[in-house]
Order: sequence, then C-alpha cells, then structure tokens
Amino acid sequence: MKHDRSKKLFERASQIIPGGVSSPVRAFKAVGGEPVFMTRGEGPFIYDVDGNRYIDYVCSWGPLILGHAPAQVLEEINRAAKDGTSFGWATTREIELAERCQKAVPSLEMVRFVNSGTEATMSALRLARGFTGRDKLVKFAGCYHGHADAFLSESAGSGLATLGIPGSAGVPEGAAKDTITVPYNDLDKVDALFKKSGDTIAAIILEPVAANMGLVPPAPGFLKGLRSICDKHGTLLIFDEVITGFRLGLGGAQGHFGVRPDLTTFGKIIGGGLPVGAYGGRRDVMSKVAPLGPVYQAGTLSGNPLAMAAGIAVLDALAKPGFYEPLAVETAALVAGLNEAFASAGKVALAYHLGSIFGVWFKGAATKPPADYEEIKTADTQRFGKFFRALLEEGVALAPSAFEVGFVSAAHQRTHIDATITAVKRALAAL
Repeated sequence: MKHDRSKKLFERASQIIPGGVSSPVRAFKAVGGEPVFMTRGEGPFIYDVDGNRYIDYVCSWGPLILGHAPAQVLEEINRAAKDGTSFGWATTREIELAERCQKAVPSLEMVRFVNSGTEATMSALRLARGFTGRDKLVKFAGCYHGHADAFLSESAGSGLATLGIPGSAGVPEGAAKDTITVPYNDLDKVDALFKKSGDTIAAIILEPVAANMGLVPPAPGFLKGLRSICDKHGTLLIFDEVITGFRLGLGGAQGHFGVRPDLTTFGKIIGGGLPVGAYGGRRDVMSKVAPLGPVYQAGTLSGNPLAMAAGIAVLDALAKPGFYEPLAVETAALVAGLNEAFASAGKVALAYHLGSIFGVWFKGAATKPPADYEEIKTADTQRFGKFFRALLEEGVALAPSAFEVGFVSAAHQRTHIDATITAVKRALAAL
C-alpha cells in the first residue's frame, strides 16, 4: 500500500496540531510508523486519503455497531439537520432518546445528556460526592474514565491501596489525592479498604468489563461483591458503560451480569457516532442535579438534536428482536479464526471476546484472558506493533495499541471475517 498523502498530511498537521492528531493514540506512537488519515467509511470498511480500503474493527472506538454510514442513521441526522443544528433549548428528541435508554436499562430512573464520556463520568462523580457528602473515590488500575483530573491517578507502590498521584502533567496533587486506586478483580482489597475507610468514600467507579486496558472480564462474583460492599457502607456504585453500554447487549453490562448500579455513564453508541454522553440512575440521586438540586452541571450543546436523532435511530435498530445474536456469532467466528492463526504461528497471542467486543493479548502461550492491569501489561508490545503494521498493510485495521479492544459491527459478514483471517495469516507470516 502507498501512504504518500497520509505522510504529507501528517507533516502538515504536525505544524499546527500537537503531535499532528486530536487524540494521542491516533499518532501511532504505541505501534510505530506514522498515522493513516481516513476519508470515509461504508459498512465494515474505511478508506484512507490514498484510496486504500481496510476492514475496520475500531468502529470509531465502539459506537458504530451498525457499521459505517448506515442509511437509517444518516436519514435521521439529515432530517434533524434541516430543522437546525443546535438551539440551546429543550427539544422533543431528548425525551424520546431518554425514554428509549430507560426502557433498555431499568436502573436509569432519570438521565441527563452531556457531550462526551468524560463529561458523563466527571458529572457522575460530582453528583456522587454531592449526594453522599463524602470526597473519596475508588477506581481500579487500568480502567479509564476520561481525562478529568480526578481520574488521572495511577496505582503505585504496594500495600492495601494507593492514594492517587497525578498520572498527567498539569494535574495538581490535590485533584487526585482523594482518588484511591486498587487492582481490578481484587475484591478482598476493596473489602479491606472499606473496613478501614468506608465512611469517607463517596463512590466506586469501574468499567464493569474493563475495555481500556485491553479486554479484562470481571471475575465471577466481583461485580456482585462490589454491590454488596457499597450497600453496606452507603457508597454509590457507578458503572462506566461508555463502551459496554448497548454494545454488550441492550441492557449493557449490568443487564448481562444482573448487577444494578446506582449511577451509570454512557457515550459512544447513543450518539450513533456523533459526540454524546449521558449519566443517569436512581431518582433520588439524580434529583440532586440542578435545577432540581444543588449539584451543578450544564452544557450548551447537551442534548444536541443531531446526536439525539442519531441515537434514536441506533437504539431503535438495536431493540429489534434478534439483533445481538448474529453479532456474537460473527465475533466468535473471528476469535476462533484468530486463535487458529496465532496457534499456527507458535501461540504468539490469545484472542477472546464478550459479545461483539474482542481482545487480542500478545502474550505467548496464554490460555486464558488476563485478570488485571498488571497481568495485561506483560504483553509483548513490540511484537504487537509489528503485527499491527503488517496487518494494516494487508487491509485490516485494529486499534493502534496493544491495550485496546476491537469491535465487530452488524455490517461485518462472514466473508469479511474470512478475509480478515486470511490477512492475519499473511501478516503473521510476514513477521
């Protein structure tokens, strides 16, 4: 493949945009080489500025569950755009999308729309603190909840749990000092922490299926154990379902595992690929949000009519009987083919999935998915980088990071899965 135009665009972008990109992972720093600039998408494919076509498993990092440019979504966006792109006033579509979200996810007794997943998690944390009158937050190493200061803390050192330290320049120590980071899937450490400091903790926040450090499923009983601990100590349980919401199933991860959080954050799919976020949950908690209560949160573009229209179209498609079953079947076929190819190449990696979300862990001879951040960090990132670049040249696009997940959409058919496996085998042979 030729990438001459992408190369020139990157040189141009680097003069005016930090790193030449608007979000760090796009810069390909984790996999080597230079970023590819995309120009359009159609069904399971994306096309770059040099005319190359790729089978896409990034799907805009999850939201494009119907594939690129689905007709029913574009039709609703166009209809909404003809009425005006933004008003800064209340609209009917906000109510319609909120009602669809609540019907699919019963824990959403009330919901508030925002513009991104980061806004949703930031607002949910403020609400949890305002509702409980407590300051401390528990999060899990490797879970990502956006780039608000309170979430940019790292797990460091040893002991029961580590008080948050800034994980980014520009984050004051004070902004992270009330964030406590513990290992994912370690219920014993959470329990011990709460026995010591439970009356100071406003909330536990987590991805119910970790999908920002690679794919890490919750251990049996982990989510239910967290629910029990929160109930015992008057702490709110927040599920960050920005990735798993409506992707793992119509009811999200909470529906899949049968655990009801107090608050949930959403993004991605409910905007059909347009910028959107939402948080919601118990009525008594959500009633503390302004203008009903003292917890302030606002946004001129919140409930944007274009995003609401796209979200309505997507959720209507997802609610049709039998939508998710074929998606899981095709994802399982992809994973089986990947593992066959990896085994033939010397067991260089392990593929696994939950629903239509799949992970590829470049850990030689691994037989089961990783359980936490420390384990998944043992991946062979250099080998993954080489594999990523070789696979891209074969016309298949994965996320440019060894610690991200992949997504299958309804537009991916068995012919695309088969073509992907063939490309993977060629990429592995090239290594």
